[in-house]
Amino acid sequence: MTPTNTNSPAGSQTSYVEAQNQSITVNGIPFAYRDIGPRTGVPLVLFNHWGAVLDNFDPAIIDGLAQTRRVIATDYRGIGGSGGIAPLTVGEMADDGIQLIRALGLDTVDVLGFSLGGFVAQDIALKAPGVVRRLILTGTGPAGGSGIDKVGSVSWPLILKGLLTLRDPKFYLFFTSTPNGRRAASQYLQRLKARKKNRDKGPTPSAFLRQLKAITAWGKQAPQDLGRLRTPTLIVNGDNDIMVPSVNSIALANRIPNAQWVIYEDAGHGGIFQHYIDFVAKALAFLDA
Repeated sequence: MTPTNTNSPAGSQTSYVEAQNQSITVNGIPFAYRDIGPRTGVPLVLFNHWGAVLDNFDPAIIDGLAQTRRVIATDYRGIGGSGGIAPLTVGEMADDGIQLIRALGLDTVDVLGFSLGGFVAQDIALKAPGVVRRLILTGTGPAGGSGIDKVGSVSWPLILKGLLTLRDPKFYLFFTSTPNGRRAASQYLQRLKARKKNRDKGPTPSAFLRQLKAITAWGKQAPQDLGRLRTPTLIVNGDNDIMVPSVNSIALANRIPNAQWVIYEDAGHGGIFQHYIDFVAKALAFLDA
């Protein structure tokens, strides 16, 4: 990846697969990001899953959201085009996120987090409630949530299965094994291949393992007081999430005051990718309410 340094980033009307790679320095560390959509309204900042880089954001979702708002996708510290060493805690990732938002000159943002990104998004909203206007949590769960500390033991066999079957492990990890799930998995993985030039760098093994340690620590962490979260929140997942068990989405909905929630049937961890058209519609309606 060849980031372009900028201190005054601008959104654009281009599609996500054609978006320019950009970089901004925060506390001496370059953070990679892409920035599309109109410069109107409240920007939406995205935080992604374990091991994800910029090319792991679903372009269909980003393009859908960017029809009416500025959307900024980011790489965590130590992964993809960002510099530094990957943090060992979700809290550090959240601190990075808050500082990145401020470095971009944004006073108020909406935040969307998927999986690990949902952990980070919760922590950002708790630490900087004045910054986050609306919060979307997808495929995720609370600190100390059920089974979150088992993500590694659940994932490794399916990562190995992916290697043996020459398939991206997300085919097995993010989707159900039903015909609907398998079809959605294939379509999603094809969308991730749409960008042909200036793709992001994949995660190093070290960064991948350090992020897993952060996820495991989050699963063992004492629960946070989500009752003090006054940010309007939308929670979305599939009904058969094997990575961050779906019961965690219900727990979030029960603990965050006045949260809205959507559970897709016959869908797994990647329910938002399987139902991306419906998800974009629901997300935009929530953000515009």
